[in-house]
Amino acid sequence: MSEAHSEQLLSEVAALPALPGVYRYFDADGGLLYVGKALNLKRRVSSYFQKDHGGTRIGHMVSKIVRMETTVVRSEAEALLLENNLIKTQNPKYNILFRDDKSYPYLKLASHAYPRMAYYRGTVEKKHRYFGPYPSAWAVKETIQLLQKVFRLRTCEDTVFNNRSRPCLLYQIKRCSGPCVDLVSAEDYARDVADAERFLRGETQAVMGEMESRMMAHAERLEFEQAAEIRNQMSALSKVLHQQAVDTGSDQDADILAVRVQGGRACVNLAMVRGGRHLGDRPYFPVHVEDAVNPGLLDDADASAEERSELPVEVRVLEAFIAQHYPGVPVPPLLVTSVPVDKRLLATLSEQTGVRIAAVHNPREQRRIWLEMAQTNADLQLARLLSEEGSQQARTRALVDALDLEPEDLDAFRIECFDISHTAGEATQASCVVFQHHKMQNSEYRRFNIEGITGGDDYAAMRQVLTRRYGKVAEALREAGGAAPAPGQARLPDLVLVDGGKGQVSMAREVFESLGLSLSVIVGVEKGEGRKVGLEELVFADGRDKIYLGRDSAALMLVAQIRDEAHRFAITGMRAQRAKVRVGASRLEDIAGVGPKKRARLLQRFGGVRGVAAASVEDLSMVEGISRDLAEEIYRALH
Repeated sequence: MSEAHSEQLLSEVAALPALPGVYRYFDADGGLLYVGKALNLKRRVSSYFQKDHGGTRIGHMVSKIVRMETTVVRSEAEALLLENNLIKTQNPKYNILFRDDKSYPYLKLASHAYPRMAYYRGTVEKKHRYFGPYPSAWAVKETIQLLQKVFRLRTCEDTVFNNRSRPCLLYQIKRCSGPCVDLVSAEDYARDVADAERFLRGETQAVMGEMESRMMAHAERLEFEQAAEIRNQMSALSKVLHQQAVDTGSDQDADILAVRVQGGRACVNLAMVRGGRHLGDRPYFPVHVEDAVNPGLLDDADASAEERSELPVEVRVLEAFIAQHYPGVPVPPLLVTSVPVDKRLLATLSEQTGVRIAAVHNPREQRRIWLEMAQTNADLQLARLLSEEGSQQARTRALVDALDLEPEDLDAFRIECFDISHTAGEATQASCVVFQHHKMQNSEYRRFNIEGITGGDDYAAMRQVLTRRYGKVAEALREAGGAAPAPGQARLPDLVLVDGGKGQVSMAREVFESLGLSLSVIVGVEKGEGRKVGLEELVFADGRDKIYLGRDSAALMLVAQIRDEAHRFAITGMRAQRAKVRVGASRLEDIAGVGPKKRARLLQRFGGVRGVAAASVEDLSMVEGISRDLAEEIYRALH
């Protein structure tokens, strides 16, 4: 195996220290192949180059290595942290990778004389109290609704709270105790907050007992209305507790992890139990499962690459999830897993997080019920994913066949679609949406502000956006002499859709001819008779006759979806631009003396920038922090 590698690379391997660290392998194009960690870099990395791995996945990876980088660290915990930071940020080809673009939401109790509860996502601050994390926004909002019913804590912003003269609708429907207008004493509200916190921590029986004592005390004093209110609160709380499918018993906080692998895809289903309540599930779908070799989580002198790679793929997927997921989020003291995980991984995580973590495999009694529920959800989520991907691939294949195309890789087939939007020529914007890997790629969407044209000239707008979008692509192709672009460089998509008929297609043809690009990729989506959905026809720039795919065609459904997404994206951008021009939102930010807090108060009081612009000087001066002189300045700036 070593004969296929350069002497420089082999000498670097031989010179590695016998220290803990992280290693990275790169291919000839500079692409990152693999990230791993080791307690002994010299021994671990040398094992890749001293043995014949044959035709295994490890062998395929090793054959591509041309360069290596290593980082020495002080401990296994540091190596674990660095390794998984690199995996998540660098996307190596041969590591199992879990992507999660969203942070976990929390329920927040803001620091205040009358604390407010709110949905929160972001960095926590010490001055407030946070409960969670929750697996979804729905779980947080459901909990807030429960606390409103039982403990009647406020949810309004401080700006609203400080300016109320009478209670709002939430007080009328018994979802708030009305602290804004002193309808509840500070002591009673503080007691409700304390009860809510105890409930969130899982001390439900203590809360119920105290509420029952208060109810009986009111009844003995013949205060039957107050006793009835507490009875209703207890009833609402009891109903929720009985609806819980998971009875946590003595385990207050736990994560239940079930993994399922099928059809080259995998799902890890995470069920969260916090404060004695089952908060819901969140599925995770890793990429690179088929190409995954030893995940590199526990490399040391006692665990060779072969030993780790022979583990069931479910074990490797779950260990990769644990290593990538928990360094960045709070970890509970108990993990209930569907497959066994290495104790050294848990020990490293415990050292790193400061939480003593235990894992239970093959649990009994109630824990088995938890795990069976999580496993069922993993099965259902993976089946749904495979079904969706199958139908999505079928649509892509139907479009490719209808257009008589022969892409090298159907999964990489890329479509870019353009649309122009404006209102009577005002705030013209063009949108570009991208479809690839059988789904819309939201992160690659682009908007273009169109300037220097006659208002309402859609053809000129299309000429401008196509020139801006593909000018650099044409330049790169000329420099490469027509060869395929290098990885990371801009490339011409397999299909360019324009929302329009012959006129827009003719404009696109002129642009592509001037840039020296192929006309065969341009297709216009022309409205059918009566502009009815399902009657669209496709118009080609290279002279082919236009075609009608049929109302029930899977190819037409895909084209319509992409066209409608481009239209939606253009419309939202145009409306935002138009509102900014008409109302003067940017001018509000530019007014001297109007900082973020005052701007927030203005927007809160008047319901948005249009309301601020419509307000009189007298109305503006009534807002907290806005003097008469500043109100006059704001009025002048917006009129």
